[in-house]
Amino acid sequence: QVQLAESGGGLVQTGGSLKLSCAASGRNFNYYTMGWFRQAPGKEREFVAGLLRAGSATWFGDSVRDRFTVSRDNAKNTVYLQMNNLKPEDTAVYYCAAKASRASDIWNYWGQGTQVTVSS
Repeated sequence: QVQLAESGGGLVQTGGSLKLSCAASGRNFNYYTMGWFRQAPGKEREFVAGLLRAGSATWFGDSVRDRFTVSRDNAKNTVYLQMNNLKPEDTAVYYCAAKASRASDIWNYWGQGTQVTVSS
């Protein structure tokens, strides 16, 4: 079982930066593919970024590419989402997720989310 806990959300002005953290419990954290998603009010959950188990590959949603970066520290069981040049449309609850199989479309574990608000 993997438990995920996001932190680092808050209020930031347009053009500012935030760094989100996702702390994971579980000894096999380094074998999981990790992802970040977000959901704004009235919208479906949107993929933000993904990170292969050892950080060997990353990928991003079109709306955040070139502005966000993702990384992981397996020693600390933590995944990070660095958000730069934030825009009001980035306002959402951000969720950390994990899946055991990179080939699967099913994300097995989810955090409770952390709210990011970007003011104009």
